[in-house]
Amino acid sequence: METYCLRVAPGQDLKQELQAFAQTQALEAGVILMGLGSLTQASLRFAAESEARAIAGPLELVSLSGTLSRHGTHLHGSVADAQGRVYGGHIMPGCLIRTTAEIAVANLPHLRLHRQLDPVTGYLELVVDPLP
Repeated sequence: METYCLRVAPGQDLKQELQAFAQTQALEAGVILMGLGSLTQASLRFAAESEARAIAGPLELVSLSGTLSRHGTHLHGSVADAQGRVYGGHIMPGCLIRTTAEIAVANLPHLRLHRQLDPVTGYLELVVDPLP
């Protein structure tokens, strides 16, 4: 297993930068080991909701998890506001870095992650394929 550590800089979009990282590294199967940092704003899609909700900052990114590959990302996270209220959900475009985001990623070199429509759930669900 190969690991990477990266920093996302102020003003950058968290999800877009992680997708760009997966593209640059040609990741077939990556997992977020940990992520933390700060955001000026967050965009989260809550459970069973169809649209993302904007949350004004400043915010602490207190957790980040998910899968990423050059074929796409699926990220969940939680953020805390200045009063300590915590919000969690799908990380969507619009999570803008305030001072930093520090992220560790593991590459699983014998796998390929992608998504396809699952007729049971009606959603694009994870498909894990072995690589030769």
